[in-house]
Amino acid sequence: MEKTCKFFLAMLIYILSPRCNSADATDALFPGQVLSGNNTLTSKNGAFQLGFNCVYPPCSDWTPLGIWYVGSPICKPLLVWKYTNFHLSDPWTSFFSLSQHGNNLQLTSLTPDYTIILDNGNLVVRDQVNSSLSSWQSFNNLGDILLPGGWLGLNGPQMFSSEFNGSCVTSSYLVRNKDQPKGFTIFQSFCSTGSGLHYSGAFPSWMGFLEDEDTLFLSNNSDFYVRLDSDGTLSAAKLGGCGTLLWSAPKSDYSQEESYSMQHKSRSKIKTIALTTTAIGVLILLMLIGLVLFWIRRKRIERPLNCSSTLIVFSELQIKKATKSFSEKIGEGGFGCVFKGALPGIPLVAVKKLNCVAQGEKEFRAEVRTIGIIRHINLVRLFGFCAQGRSRFLVYEYMENGSLNSHLFSKSSAQLTWDLRYRIALGTARGLAYIHEECRECIIHCDMKPDNVLLDAEFCPKIADFGMAKLVGRDFSRALTTMRGTIGYLAPEWIYGLPITHKADVYSYGMMLLEIISGRRNANKCMEGMYSYFPLFAATKVNEGDTICLLDPRLEGQANTEQLNKACRIACWCIQDAEDHRPMMGQVVRMLEGVMEVETPPIPKSFQNYFGMEDYCVGTNLD
Repeated sequence: MEKTCKFFLAMLIYILSPRCNSADATDALFPGQVLSGNNTLTSKNGAFQLGFNCVYPPCSDWTPLGIWYVGSPICKPLLVWKYTNFHLSDPWTSFFSLSQHGNNLQLTSLTPDYTIILDNGNLVVRDQVNSSLSSWQSFNNLGDILLPGGWLGLNGPQMFSSEFNGSCVTSSYLVRNKDQPKGFTIFQSFCSTGSGLHYSGAFPSWMGFLEDEDTLFLSNNSDFYVRLDSDGTLSAAKLGGCGTLLWSAPKSDYSQEESYSMQHKSRSKIKTIALTTTAIGVLILLMLIGLVLFWIRRKRIERPLNCSSTLIVFSELQIKKATKSFSEKIGEGGFGCVFKGALPGIPLVAVKKLNCVAQGEKEFRAEVRTIGIIRHINLVRLFGFCAQGRSRFLVYEYMENGSLNSHLFSKSSAQLTWDLRYRIALGTARGLAYIHEECRECIIHCDMKPDNVLLDAEFCPKIADFGMAKLVGRDFSRALTTMRGTIGYLAPEWIYGLPITHKADVYSYGMMLLEIISGRRNANKCMEGMYSYFPLFAATKVNEGDTICLLDPRLEGQANTEQLNKACRIACWCIQDAEDHRPMMGQVVRMLEGVMEVETPPIPKSFQNYFGMEDYCVGTNLD
């Protein structure tokens, strides 16, 4: 049902009671805590502080809340952001307010939100249960300064600066201009002449700006900040350099009327030039028509898929250039091959090349329509695609440590410690919970296994390969009819022809979690013609309370016992026969995080159908 209610966020004035708790010297403010007087929130690296301006005297009657850069021992604190108003991303499901009275600030919330100041100076309102969810952040509500790690958009966020002079307010704001690389446009408002174009230009090439279709990103590695003054001056200064100027945009001092006059003269000059070059233009047009006809004869031009505007549509020539003519292959599967490459502004990418359009077209479109419209720290990012002629390519972020499969079952790969395994299990669960429960339509991955969990340079897990994924309604009225997935990870409902929901992914996750714990494949060949079924053995031992024997012997018992017991129980709950007995992935996340209890699960009845259950092979199954 379409939500039509309106949301209003207002500042609430409270007289704080003595029962309120004061905020200690920390980087976070939790519900019920108070930030007042000289108290501050300080980022973990000590570079940024959130507080009132009386933290740095002289104080005044007007004490705004702001973020200050205090990372330099020789420079005075720099005000980089000032409190104005808050806007939530989803006001129908959550409510957040900061109530202020005098020099006091109190956080109140109807959901378990808390406020934290990050090491890059970004003030973020996060969910206490799932810290990857944020309802507000200062980087989306810019003032006159853009810090490293911040961004500018076509429709927002935008930089804004204003100054009150007597009875007149002069203000300027900066937006991203995508008509030129790293381009921007500054608009200015005058109390006497109204608003008009002040200046259009581009950031210099040495600045660490990355850009996509809608947004300019200032690299986290930058050591400078960008400032917009109320008179329209744009400059960059060294962060921690006491305001040392590094760059300044050219400034135009003409008024709005002069601007319109100059634009009119410019148009007249353009018309004159156009009339004198008509003959040349006609000749060029004929040449272009000839080239287009020649191109159409050689290749069939296809219309790109209707997908999210954040995806980049690449040409086949760009793909070949990025991969150096597919010179470095980093993976191969039934779909085709994966090649390492590089693009302007993106140092490393992985390019998936589909083998056959007839067989891979469905998987190609499924991947673009699912992973292409969502973003999450535990989902591999799709930068763009190429659908030119019979060629099909998908361009992803590059994952330095390859697949989870290569680390669990290969002798040559780096050994995963228990801490890493638990982090990988938790991160994968968060990614699945996001696509199941937090997207507008539920996304069922349909092929969860260690091969489809990739690891970045810090071994952060990211779910990949959405070629078999399916978008379904929240009521699951559209049942999946064609079997999808990999033998050994398929839920019983696939085999029995029952309606499929997101609980099929929960079953596959449980099977994968057993492999993460044990470092062995669930179906392991012991001797000629004999197989052991590890999930049956695991379910039996968990029911008996003996989980240490399930741990990968290569870890030599080096594991957190409480986490091991918890992970084994969760895995056995996930592989229950009836989908109603399996937990939601959001519940799995809370159980792994320790905020929800995990009882001992029963042994699934379907396991009794497996033969050779008394034959449990010892050791691992390494490739």
